[in-house]
This record gives sequence, C-alpha cells and structure tokens, in this order.
Amino acid sequence: QVQLVESGGGLVQAGGSLRLSCAATGSIYSINSMGWYRQAPGKPRELVALRTSGGSINYADSVKGRFTISRDSPKNTVYLQMNSLKPEDTAVYYCNARVIPSVPSVDYNYWGQGTQVTVSS
Repeated sequence: QVQLVESGGGLVQAGGSLRLSCAATGSIYSINSMGWYRQAPGKPRELVALRTSGGSINYADSVKGRFTISRDSPKNTVYLQMNSLKPEDTAVYYCNARVIPSVPSVDYNYWGQGTQVTVSS
C-alpha cells in the first residue's frame, strides 16, 4: 500500500509564498511521476505542476514563473514552491503520484488527502 503525506498548506496574503511537501511511503519499487493538482470550490480538479522520473516538467499556464516543482528522489518526496501567490490560487492542493509497487508491474495512480491553501487579498 502506498500513502502520500502532504504538508505545508495554510493562509497567506497575496504576494506571499508557501511551500508544499508530499512524501510517498509504503511499498514502492519506483515512481514514474509526482505532481500537484488543485481544486477550488465549484471547479474541477486541475493540474498545477507535474514532474516525471525522466525530469520532464509541466506547469499550468496560470502558475508558470511563480511556482516551482522539485523532487527529492531518494526520499520519494516532491515539493511545490509557490511564490507571488494570488487569491485565485486559493484551493485544496492534492499530491499525485504514479507508483510501481514493490515488484515490477504497471503503475498505479495515488492521491494525497489534500491540503488547503488560502490566499487573502
């Protein structure tokens, strides 16, 4: 079983910064990708940033230049540094990982429990 444990959300004023962390624990053979999605009230969940094991990175257009995703592979941890935060960044942020479990097989999709980020104007 794989668990994704998130931390780092909170309340910040517009223009401020937050750093989210997500650690994958459990039976892990390898991780194909780790990233962050977010969901604001009344809106669908959307991709924020994704980093593959090969080093490819995708960002939502709305966060390019403000957010940075990084990964500590030995620790199976992904980070999201969020700078110049805007009220429209307010959402629940979910960690996502595609994990191959303890033996080589297909990868499985896992989600964290979500962490609230609130940006006040």
